[in-house]
Amino acid sequence: MSGVTPVGNDPSTAGSEATAAALQTQTLDYDAFLKLLVTQMKNQDPLEPMSDTEFVAQLANFSNVEQNIITNDRLSAMMTANALADASAMVGRTIETAGGVSGTVTAVTIVSDGSYAVLDNGDTVRLGAGITIT
Repeated sequence: MSGVTPVGNDPSTAGSEATAAALQTQTLDYDAFLKLLVTQMKNQDPLEPMSDTEFVAQLANFSNVEQNIITNDRLSAMMTANALADASAMVGRTIETAGGVSGTVTAVTIVSDGSYAVLDNGDTVRLGAGITIT
């Protein structure tokens, strides 16, 4: 975003962003799990097929993956609703950064990497550590 005033490097958020990125790349999604299960069934030894208990266990895992996806979608929707409520509460408030940038919030933009306050003087400030709200 142009005109963004950095608030400072917060080591706690930098670590959590890196952790989230690492977890996202290591997570097996629904489609990949299904493809893996089908491929395993196609390539099993016909003389020694998978036992019933192994198959039931894999189906249970499949069900757990599906439920986790639904839970994550609902959690994401709740977090978005919470961010929107927080953003609406910021409009009309005065904020000041640790770097001395201040102004009245006229709008809040929510993007994947966080929330940004648009001030009445045209500056854009990332909301996070080091912000004073009055």
